[in-house]
Amino acid sequence: METGGLGKIYRDGEVIVRQGEAGDCMFVIQAGEVEVFREDGKQREVRLAVLREKDFFGEMALFDREVRSATVRALAEARVLTVDRKSFLRRVHEDPSLAFRVVEQMSHRIRELDAELTRLKTGN
Repeated sequence: METGGLGKIYRDGEVIVRQGEAGDCMFVIQAGEVEVFREDGKQREVRLAVLREKDFFGEMALFDREVRSATVRALAEARVLTVDRKSFLRRVHEDPSLAFRVVEQMSHRIRELDAELTRLKTGN
């Protein structure tokens, strides 16, 4: 995906998406870092990942239009590009390998979740 300078600048600690909010777009990190975390029922944060330049998040919203499964906020200053469904589909039409890269990343994340679930269930 193109990662030029069109994105929005988020300040350190600024929330980009919040767990439970409706979502209809994905985001591409153009510069900086963001942290992805979930809030448990006890107001605690569980960090899931730190993402960097050229990583993306929020892609599930392009497919299922469900609420956000996690909160994402900037670490230091971050420039993040918003990609809506229409723009994504246009880019996939121009470069079909983009769809493969998104599915590949989603598959990688599912494997990590499966491994974590197995670890939690077996206590290892």
